[in-house]
Amino acid sequence: MPQLNPNPWLLILALSWLTLTTLFLTKTQNARFHNSPVQHQTNKQETSTWLWPWP
Repeated sequence: MPQLNPNPWLLILALSWLTLTTLFLTKTQNARFHNSPVQHQTNKQETSTWLWPWP
């Protein structure tokens, strides 16, 4: 079985990897989060003591 010359395949692989990486990199960098994080209220409600129905 003859060996293939790796020079053109290596160049094709490297260039295709580079182009796909730059395409996906620009896609991911352009993604924006539209919803800002919601801040929860830290005010605690007053709790009263719970009374048992049978004292």
